[in-house]
Amino acid sequence: MKRVVITGIGALTAIGNSVPEYLEGLRQGRSGATPITQFDAEKFKTQFACEVKDWDPTTRVDKREARRQDRYTLMALYTADEALEMAGLLGEDRQTIASVDPDRAGCIWASGIGGLQSLEEQIEIFDAGDGTPRYNPFMIPRMIANMGAGHISMRYNLRGPSYATVSACASGGHALAAAADDIRLGRADVMVTGGSEAVISKVAIGGFNSMKALSTRNDDPASASRPYDADRDGFVLGEGAGALVLESLEHAQARGATILAEIGGYAASSDAYHISAPHPEGTGAKMAMLNAMKDAGLSPEQVDYINTHGTSTPLGDTAELKAIQLAFGESVYDLNISSTKSMTGHLLGAAAAIESIACVLAIQHDFIPPTINHFTDDPAIDPKLNLTFNEAVERPVSVALSNTFGFGGHNSATIFKRFAE
Repeated sequence: MKRVVITGIGALTAIGNSVPEYLEGLRQGRSGATPITQFDAEKFKTQFACEVKDWDPTTRVDKREARRQDRYTLMALYTADEALEMAGLLGEDRQTIASVDPDRAGCIWASGIGGLQSLEEQIEIFDAGDGTPRYNPFMIPRMIANMGAGHISMRYNLRGPSYATVSACASGGHALAAAADDIRLGRADVMVTGGSEAVISKVAIGGFNSMKALSTRNDDPASASRPYDADRDGFVLGEGAGALVLESLEHAQARGATILAEIGGYAASSDAYHISAPHPEGTGAKMAMLNAMKDAGLSPEQVDYINTHGTSTPLGDTAELKAIQLAFGESVYDLNISSTKSMTGHLLGAAAAIESIACVLAIQHDFIPPTINHFTDDPAIDPKLNLTFNEAVERPVSVALSNTFGFGGHNSATIFKRFAE
């Protein structure tokens, strides 16, 4: 099978609107959580989120196009543009890709929910009227979850495999694995993959509040996402996107591309347990990690860093750490482990994309992003685990693993390697 390498990345998060800004936010251990500005949240139990700030999509997306798209699609187009630019694949018109056969280039893009803001907006308009349907003709194309992949493919004339993955918070991991498989198996030379999510809305905040899934620490949003802390009380909703350009090694070398990292292996599994709670013993998560290492041909002691799902929920954090200990045995104590959701919030279907980019940056720059907002040790967590609390750590990183798990028991694990001939 062909080797798969990463030649471009694009990032849009609450702690940075580009890859350099995101890198700096990770190094600084900066929280992106602030009071919600996209709607009046005064009556909601949770009144804060990790919103993208000071973002002008028209710096990378045509103004007319921007008016027609849902926020999640704009985020997809924005980060894909940055990733393709970094990969050196943008044509002079910025609307096509260069040095690629378009029939052998595609896009597999993730979103857990899609255009929820557009759907909510149109329902509110309808409810405020006399009951006569007056829906925007763009409502359906703005709302459906495949339009991130669709618009990236249309903008850059990618005529190869193109579709969406929707598996809740594991969506981005499944998109990346599917895109890598298309290259591995010779179906494509170049794939744009990643995920975007923009659901800081009344429906999402209200819905997650009703499940008691969100932190309600309204008096101190910046410290609300606190994975592994004894006082964690739920996740912080985030928005944004992450894009990765994948290529076969032969294709990247033939055009002299800069290789950022290599996809080592990946695996998926299911808890087969509950609609929202993780398996308490982490059995499905354990199998995803073990099979990803097997796919990569690596042993546990060769992994340097795990970017965990780590959402800051009471059940999820401890279940994942149990799974990691089962999968890694005694070598777990040589690992650095951290949750970057402590800074970016939980991007749902885009989480794996932006956290995969954190793994790539960790390999490129030999550092471990921190788990911020740790104040009180949880007695249920092994104190010997190195959870990289509060400050980034400088250390060589040759292999990094990214975990993402979704409602419905969906698990995804992806391994990234430092590229070597």
